Amino acid sequence: MKFSAPLKSDSIKVMLLGSGELGKEVVIEAQRLGVETVAVDSYNNAPAQLVANKAYTINMKNKNEILDVIRREKPDFILPEVEAINIDALFTAESEGYHVIPNADAVNKTMNRKNIREFAAVDLELPTSKYEFVSTFEALKSAALNIGFPCVIKPVMSSSGHGQSIAKSEDDLASSWELAKEARGDASELIVEEFITFDYEITLLTARNENQTVFCEPIGHIQQDGDYIFSWQPMNMSETAKEKSKEIAKKITDGLGGRGIFGVELFVKGDEVYFSEVSPRPHDTGMVTMITQSQSEFALHIRAVLGLPLNFIDYGAGASAAYKAKNDSFNPTIDIKDEAFTNTSYVRVFGKPQSHEGRRMAVALTFDKNSSDKALQQAKELIENFND
Repeated sequence: MKFSAPLKSDSIKVMLLGSGELGKEVVIEAQRLGVETVAVDSYNNAPAQLVANKAYTINMKNKNEILDVIRREKPDFILPEVEAINIDALFTAESEGYHVIPNADAVNKTMNRKNIREFAAVDLELPTSKYEFVSTFEALKSAALNIGFPCVIKPVMSSSGHGQSIAKSEDDLASSWELAKEARGDASELIVEEFITFDYEITLLTARNENQTVFCEPIGHIQQDGDYIFSWQPMNMSETAKEKSKEIAKKITDGLGGRGIFGVELFVKGDEVYFSEVSPRPHDTGMVTMITQSQSEFALHIRAVLGLPLNFIDYGAGASAAYKAKNDSFNPTIDIKDEAFTNTSYVRVFGKPQSHEGRRMAVALTFDKNSSDKALQQAKELIENFND
């Protein structure tokens, strides 16, 4: 493959639609290969915009605005990095010859929980929890009573766990309904899921292109209010469960097709594995790979996009801990003690221009050659000392 430099007539050009902290790392990895980068988001000075060659701020829900910036820049690859995006624009761009990663249909399926659940459970016959889709409160009550309590309730279209809750009894349904309806994204329809009493859940990062599919070591994670706060790699699991996880991840990513990295989320109970969700882009729990692998999930994403070999080395065990802002500020700062920067730990500050309570602003990364438990404990201790 021939490599060039940014801002040349023959530059390889990648456009990100969504430019948060994950997109920032994608841009950095692309630029390491001389790829020109264009970062697009709905607000100015988003993390990836600060490091990209070019930046645009548009309404990401507006089809014409997205197509305008695509036609103006003519990227070789379009990388949707968020779910809050106008999908019609991606189908139109693809019909005009632009290469959407992994492809517009995969983005469409995965941004809508109804589409991806039916694709996985019905078309691919993957094991999943019981589920029903509802659009009225009465239907929600009926579905919850049919599936049983506790049950998980969430909008079919939302991101980062917004609007998700667990109803433990019929008394919780009204608050779950209101929470789901207030979520960002499309809350016109909800999914009611059986709460599987799983032992743990994992993210299995799966990178693929036309020539190769590779799996990263399973990542364990802890969520709060539907959003990740801690992750660690590798997750200790049986070989049987690990192989079943790979089989499910291979089947869902082959079904979606295209290039790039996928974050396949799975529930594990003993040796049994259930499909939960999949994101066709780097995953927030996968930030731990910045300290555990020779090629992070972001580097693998770019390699897969460019059709390069996907080989990498596992360094050992590691963990990540997300720092969420405690205050609202238009000039956010984070007080991080020097002890966070050692030979086995460091911090990535995202550089978001504004904070609000609960917004993810940084991540602590820790490494232990042999024990993810020790790495996780170290990450928890580090993050406790962060303040804003």
